[in-house]
Amino acid sequence: MALFSRKRNTETGPVVVLQVEGMHCSSCGLSIDDELEEVPGIRSAHTDVRSGRSTIRLEEEATVDTDALVAAVRRAGEYTAQPVG
Repeated sequence: MALFSRKRNTETGPVVVLQVEGMHCSSCGLSIDDELEEVPGIRSAHTDVRSGRSTIRLEEEATVDTDALVAAVRRAGEYTAQPVG
């Protein structure tokens, strides 16, 4: 019997991935997620500290400037970010 289960991501919508530098722990990732999810048009954000990547899912018809996403990461702390791809 499993003690936990991973929630399968069934969300749809455009995705933006940022490479984030300066994270040290899971609290860093959670702080970044919180700031990103405050940006209008963002459905969800998940930051993986081990890979250094933040995956941001946008609302279906949203247009979000990557500069706004990078600014949100900077508001979370002493982090830098840049779009991947």
